[in-house]
Amino acid sequence: MALDISKIRNIGIIAHIDAGKTTVTERMLYLSGAKHRVGRVDHGTTDTDDDPEEQERGITIFSACVKYTWNQYSINLLDTPGHVDFTAEVERCLRVLDGAVTVFSAREGVEAQSETVWRQADKYGVPRIVFINKMDREGANFEAVYNDIAPRLGGRPVAVELPVGQGPPHTSDPFRGVIDLVDLKMLEFDPETEGKEVKETEIPADLLDEAMLWREQMLEVVYELNDEAMMLAMDEKPVPREMIVSTLRKGCIEMAIQPVFCGSALHGIGVQPLMTGVGNYLPSPLDRPPVEGVDPKKPDKVLLRKPDVKEPFCGLVFKILPAKTGDNYWIRVYSGELKQNSRVQCPNRDKKENIAQLWQIHASKKERDGQIESVGAGDICCVIGPRFAITGDTVCDTKETIELPSIKFAESVLSMAIEPENTGDRKKLEETLDMLRRQDPTFHAVENEELGQTLISGMGELHLEVIQHRLTRDFGLNVKFYKPRVNYRETISGNSDIVGQCNRQIGASHMFARLKVRVSALEDSSSPVLVFDRLPPECPLQGNVRAAAIEELRQRAEGGGLIAGFPLSGVKIEAYDAEVHEEGSDEVAFRIAAGDAFDKGLQAAGPVLLEPVMRVEVTTPEDYMGEIVGDLLQRRAIIASTETRGAMTVITAHAPLKELFGYSSAVRSLSQGRAGGSMEPYSYQPAPKEDAESFQY
Repeated sequence: MALDISKIRNIGIIAHIDAGKTTVTERMLYLSGAKHRVGRVDHGTTDTDDDPEEQERGITIFSACVKYTWNQYSINLLDTPGHVDFTAEVERCLRVLDGAVTVFSAREGVEAQSETVWRQADKYGVPRIVFINKMDREGANFEAVYNDIAPRLGGRPVAVELPVGQGPPHTSDPFRGVIDLVDLKMLEFDPETEGKEVKETEIPADLLDEAMLWREQMLEVVYELNDEAMMLAMDEKPVPREMIVSTLRKGCIEMAIQPVFCGSALHGIGVQPLMTGVGNYLPSPLDRPPVEGVDPKKPDKVLLRKPDVKEPFCGLVFKILPAKTGDNYWIRVYSGELKQNSRVQCPNRDKKENIAQLWQIHASKKERDGQIESVGAGDICCVIGPRFAITGDTVCDTKETIELPSIKFAESVLSMAIEPENTGDRKKLEETLDMLRRQDPTFHAVENEELGQTLISGMGELHLEVIQHRLTRDFGLNVKFYKPRVNYRETISGNSDIVGQCNRQIGASHMFARLKVRVSALEDSSSPVLVFDRLPPECPLQGNVRAAAIEELRQRAEGGGLIAGFPLSGVKIEAYDAEVHEEGSDEVAFRIAAGDAFDKGLQAAGPVLLEPVMRVEVTTPEDYMGEIVGDLLQRRAIIASTETRGAMTVITAHAPLKELFGYSSAVRSLSQGRAGGSMEPYSYQPAPKEDAESFQY
C-alpha cells in the first residue's frame, strides 16, 4: 500500500559532536515502539552507531537511516556525525532531506560544528526545528543558548516550549518537565517508563507569569506571519490553536523561523513533544518545491519533477555501502515509483542499471522486516543491483531522463603513505581501497608505482585514523603506515607574458612552433585553474593543431605546479597568438611549445606554495586561557576572537594544518582535560618560504 506523501517526513539530526544526536535518535525509536530498549552511546548499544569504531569511540562516524511511525507520520530519520572530519556524511544527508532537527547542548550552546551544519542546512534550503538538549546537566542555560542562535547562526528561534527548572537533581531548581506554550500546559515525564508516560497538568502559579511572557513572544511572531491572527488579536479575541500551529509551520517551512523545544534525551524528558513537532512543523515532500534538473541530452533545458507517483521516476543516490552480496545504494525517490526487478537510467554514467531488490533501511543495515515491492515519491530506500552509479548520481526513468544536481564534497586536506607488508596483500589492498572510495567520497587513494606506496587522503587525523583501523582490524590487512602529510596547493603571485617555443632538428625534419601565452593570478587563490583559447580568428594556428596546443595547456595545469607538483589553483592561462611554418608545425611541435610556455609562464609569475589553514575553536576555563593562547601562537596561529560564554572562554583562531597534528591531545594536556577544541577547513594561504624551499624543484 502506497504511503500518503503528506504524512512522510524525511529529517536529519544535526549538531556539534557530543550534543546528543544519537541519544535523541535512540529515544525517538524507543518512544515510537520501533525498539523495546533504549540503547546507550557509552555502552555501544545504539542502533545507529553499530560500527565497532563508533562503539569504541562513542561518536557517530557514518550517517545512518532509521524509520519509525509517530502520530500517523512515517519518519525517515538520518542520524549524522558531529565531528568535522566526517562533515561529508552531513552534506550528503542534507542534500536529500526535507527538514532537520538541530540539537544544541544546554551547557555548551552554539559550538563550532553547530555553525558548520547550520550553514550546510542553509546551503540546501533545509527548514529546521531546534532541540536544546541536556537540560538536566550542570550549567544548563536554556535562555543563553536560545539567545545565541540569532547572532551566531543568523536564525530566528521561536520558543514553543519552556523548561521547568534547569540542572541536575541535586540543585535547588532541577529540570523536571516542560511547559507547552501553544496549549499552555505543563508536561511531566514518568521516569519509571523512561518518558513514555506523560502527565499533562495546569501550569503552577509561580511559573505562569514567565510562561505567559514567552507565549506572548511566540504570538508576536504568529501575528507577524498571519494577518488573520493579527486581526483577532486587535479584536482581543483568542487565536485558535490550529491557527498558531499552521502559522508556525508555514514560517518554519519558509525558513523564516525555527520552533524551539527543550528536554533531556538521556532521561526521555521532552522527546515526545519534539516528535510531535517533527510532524507539526517540518515539511512533507509535498511542501518542498519540485526538484529541478536538466535534460542530459540538452544541458541548457531545465526539467522539473513533482513529488507525485504519477510523474516519471527520478531519484538520487546519496550513499553507497559496499557489501559482498552487492553494494547497497541508498536512494531518495523524488518523483514517480521505483519497482523491484526494473531497469533505470543513470544519466551521469550514460548507463542502464538493474534494480534487483528494494529494502527498507534500518541503521547501516537493510530493514529486518525484509524486502519491499516498490517505493513511491518522497520516500527513501535501499537498492541492490546497480553497478555504475556513484554517490551524487541520478537514477531515473529510461525514457523520461533527467539529471539532478550532484553532491559536491570538500577536498581532502591530509594524506599519508601506506604500503602492504608483502606482495600477496597488494591485490587485496587495492580492492579494499576501491571499496572504501565507493563508500566515502572524501577518501582518496592514488598508487605510486615508482615507490610501491599508495597515498591515501582524508579530511583530518581522525578520518585517517579510522581508515587505518578499518584496514587492519575489519579487513585483516598487513599494512605499513607512514606519517601524515599536509595536502598543499600551488599558485602564482603575479602575471607574465611568455612565448613558448619548439625549434628542433630531428633527423631530416625540422619542428617549429611558437605560442604566446599570458599567465595571471586570479583574485581567489583557491579557485580552479582557467585555460582559455584567445587565439584570433585570423591566427594561422587552426584545426587539430590548435586543439592540441590548448589541450596540452589544460593537461599541464591538471598535472600540478612547479614547486612539487601539488594541485594548481588560482591561475588563469590564455593562449593569444601563435607562429607557424609551412612545414614542421604539427601537433607534436605545438604540444612542446605549449608545455614550454606553461613552465616559463609559471616560473616568471612567481610560484607560491599554499598551505591549508584551519579555523580552530577552543572552549576553556579562564584559568588556562593564557597557556592555550600561547600554544596557539607558537603554532603560527592568528587569534581571531575571544568571548566569554558563562564560565568558559571561547578562543577562535586560524592556524596552519601542518602545526596542528596532535592538537586535541595538547589542549587536554594544557588544561588538565578541562578544555576542548574543534577545527574545520578555513582557507589556503601562502606557506613560509622555508617550507617551499624544502621541496625540490
